[in-house]
Amino acid sequence: MPETAARTDKGKMHMSKLIMNRRRLLATGAAFGASPLFAPALRAQSGPVKVAGIHASPVENAWNSVLHAAMVEADAEGVIEYTFSEGVSGTDYPRAMREFAEAGNLLIVGESYAVEREARTVAADYPDTAFLMGSSGEASGDNFGVFGTWNWEAAYLGGMLAGAMTETGVVGSVGAIPIPEVNMLINGFADGVKSVNPDATHLVSFIGTFFDPPKAREAGLAQIDAGADILFGERIGTADAAQERGIKAIGSLINYTPRYPDTVFANALWNFRPLVNAALADATAGNPVGKNYTPLSLMEDGGNDLMLVEGVAPPEAVANMLEVRAAIMAGEFEVPRNFDEPA
Repeated sequence: MPETAARTDKGKMHMSKLIMNRRRLLATGAAFGASPLFAPALRAQSGPVKVAGIHASPVENAWNSVLHAAMVEADAEGVIEYTFSEGVSGTDYPRAMREFAEAGNLLIVGESYAVEREARTVAADYPDTAFLMGSSGEASGDNFGVFGTWNWEAAYLGGMLAGAMTETGVVGSVGAIPIPEVNMLINGFADGVKSVNPDATHLVSFIGTFFDPPKAREAGLAQIDAGADILFGERIGTADAAQERGIKAIGSLINYTPRYPDTVFANALWNFRPLVNAALADATAGNPVGKNYTPLSLMEDGGNDLMLVEGVAPPEAVANMLEVRAAIMAGEFEVPRNFDEPA
């Protein structure tokens, strides 16, 4: 068993506030949902099964925190027995995968963006272990499933609000690395802006890493200096710049509003629970997991949605956004999927 597996209890404590925020969001209906944003839990039938998480970044990182929170929540419900490692470098990633597989985990959840070939090699060596990996590639064999982060629909809705609210006509996005999933998210936000404000200017910066809040802050400050009066934070740290300069920001993946109550007025939330539920159901039933679970991130499946603080955006902008959201939920409008690097 990896040494960091002992950090399970610490991880539960670390994510308790995030889970509390999720439950509060459900209770208040703040995500607008006609259907619940967070899918019902998968209940254990014969006791919890062992599931491991391997996080290349610290679990504080927004993307990893969403995965981590879903598995901590499932652990608390008795669905799984969850252990994890965080801050695992690319050179150590295959070793961590092997250690968790040899420890008897039924399902291993992680990311293979930096180690696509190596991760698939490890999975082929452990055919009885199911792997669910964030990836820009395809599934492999029967036991290597993939997923992407598809909260671009919520980002589009947030972009609609930003486009209606900007007074300078300039908005900004701070992203990690221009991989397809990040590109699609930022492009979704940009498309939402342009849908209501075709003349708006959209500034884009990439910080070159998945977790560097100070660097994201600096990128955000540079965009504000260039005229941006609303920032979309694909990376954690962007809202620090907005807070410092007294402008508004939109968060991504998690609910940043409690941390920045006077700054972050909307969040393009992503929920990993439907994806891990589906992969776990396949694994426990002995079915192949070698498929793409990404579509479960769609808004209509509870995988993403926009959380909005009332009273900040103009009522007419909110009403317009809600009409589009209803059309997305009804399958009457499809937000464009653009994986190209933003200009």
